Amino acid sequence: MATAAHEVTPAEASAHPNPESVVVRFAGDSGDGMQLTGGQFTLSTALAGNDLATFPDFPAEIRAPQGTLFGVSAFQINFGSTDIETAGDEPDVLIAMNPAGLKVNVDALRPGGLIIADEGEFNARNLAKAKYDSNPLLDDSLGKWQLISLNISQLTLDAVKPFGLGNKEALRCKNMWTLGLALWMFDRDRAPIVDWLKTKFAKMPTLAEANIAALNAGHAYGETAELAGPLKQHQIGVAPAEAGLWRTVTGADSISLGLVAGAQLAGLRMFFGGYPITPASAILHSLSRLKEFGVTTFQAEDEIAAIGSAIGASYAGQLGVTSSSGPGIALKGEAMGLAIMTELPLVIVNSQRGGPSTGLPTKTEQSDLYQAVYGRNGDAPMPVIAARSAADCFDVAIEAVRIATQYMTPVMVLTDGYIANAAEPWKVPDFSSYQPFPVTFAQDTGEGFQPYSRDTKLARPWAKPGTPGLLHRIGGIEKKQGTGNIDYSPGNHQEMTDTRTAKVANIVVPDQEIELGEAGGKLVVVGWGSTFGPIHQAVRRARKRGQDVSHIHIRHIWPMPKNLAVLLRSYESILVPEMNTGQLKTVLRDQFLVDAKPLNKVSGQPFRISEIEAAIDAALGGATPRLAPDRQQLPEPHSGHDDGTLSDHLSPQSA
Repeated sequence: MATAAHEVTPAEASAHPNPESVVVRFAGDSGDGMQLTGGQFTLSTALAGNDLATFPDFPAEIRAPQGTLFGVSAFQINFGSTDIETAGDEPDVLIAMNPAGLKVNVDALRPGGLIIADEGEFNARNLAKAKYDSNPLLDDSLGKWQLISLNISQLTLDAVKPFGLGNKEALRCKNMWTLGLALWMFDRDRAPIVDWLKTKFAKMPTLAEANIAALNAGHAYGETAELAGPLKQHQIGVAPAEAGLWRTVTGADSISLGLVAGAQLAGLRMFFGGYPITPASAILHSLSRLKEFGVTTFQAEDEIAAIGSAIGASYAGQLGVTSSSGPGIALKGEAMGLAIMTELPLVIVNSQRGGPSTGLPTKTEQSDLYQAVYGRNGDAPMPVIAARSAADCFDVAIEAVRIATQYMTPVMVLTDGYIANAAEPWKVPDFSSYQPFPVTFAQDTGEGFQPYSRDTKLARPWAKPGTPGLLHRIGGIEKKQGTGNIDYSPGNHQEMTDTRTAKVANIVVPDQEIELGEAGGKLVVVGWGSTFGPIHQAVRRARKRGQDVSHIHIRHIWPMPKNLAVLLRSYESILVPEMNTGQLKTVLRDQFLVDAKPLNKVSGQPFRISEIEAAIDAALGGATPRLAPDRQQLPEPHSGHDDGTLSDHLSPQSA
């Protein structure tokens, strides 16, 4: 996705605009360019100084059958002059490029929200594909929403006619016409998009000019058309932000930069071995553009070769990194055990998606926590860290590198499809504020090298192959404590297993903090990963209503912070929302013997704030949570928006 950077001045940082936010969803066929349109609208929104969060939602097929319900691609952005932590519960504006885009997304639109539909695509064939018996633009079935029906297809053809494009090529420009209208609606500058189009089509200037003409035509339509009713221009103030350099990042961008930063802090070159898989492939793409920072990227022939090459790089004295999603992580399992047995530093990034097996390749889930903590043969402990947002991936990646290199262990970083693809503003940090953790390689002391000797952290020495005097064995067969010679004896295996377990268990991680609220009380909502935004907002709203509820969000999944047990036991009730069947809940019960209760969602969609609000009410003695259409509440195992026009609706709120 295109990125934007903006220097926030002290004057901008001290401004206090009225807090308001808007949620816009672009939806259409997977060939309509919805992701590109949303990405460019995000770029212009970031440059306008708004805070934002995005949610790209697209099918797994490279090109799903045109006009079908399962081929719908959507991009949602929540932006405003206030802190934005989620992509929004309900869109205020739905821009539907065809009947299928309308059918799949309209029920999510808030009552009274605005629909802008391309009536040129609502022909009999497309209506039939979308399972409509009649044209919804004409039969009053959309009565609870505001509707503006435009022939965007024809308006685009008219705009690009001077460039002599064929009908098919000309219609590909309609996403730019739509983007132009959206830019006008929210008073966005077209110049960055024009520059981007000129760069993208530098070798095809006619296509560049045609797309620019479509963009300008959409913008002009909003400026000049005499439209009665809801289509109005609305200006949203700049969001408050600290002074400094800001840019938009996706989770893949942020984690890539964090891995490079971690390698720099450790004084190492970095080797990344990966194999393409959704949604992790973007990390390989990002790192391949960072070669000037001592990064080598290798696209392997399969998942096993990818992690094998990364382990080899770590053995050779570089920082080995690999990434994948659930199916690929399963294939890497044996090699992870090898990295644990050889005690080499390795960072493994798991961008989780819906499973099992191939599952839901482009949908989000948090169902790999058990796999991360327990999913290897033998007693094979591994530190696990979870990022809460796209921006947070930077610091999480640095922390993973620190633990891997200081404790000589593989580390798994958990993100998910939502974090990997979503974009948000990120303040570029002062790199000098990060404490270096330089690696010291073993040297010949003349006393005989002991490759499995231990320091006070139980970490073994890291020896570069070929260093004089440091010849030693390495491999997957059990090694003797100290010498590293092959040793099958019962006592040695017990000692080495206990040592590997103790090394990971005693890793120093920061104490657990409380995100909102205070220690002790009636209810704490405990989350991990990308559930941070909806949990934080739900708890904030509940506390404003006077409810006794706090929020704890766990970054260090394994080992957990030392103070977490006492902290959790200080609350009367514990609620754990997660996008799986209750995996963190089970780990908390196992480790701390607390009565954690689950709130589970496994629909491939992130939590809505309202879902967690309802669960908080229920936990504090209110009504049973009402489930949204995409919610699935799983049984416990035994062992806001107001109605009105768009301009009415843009009222102070925090989203």
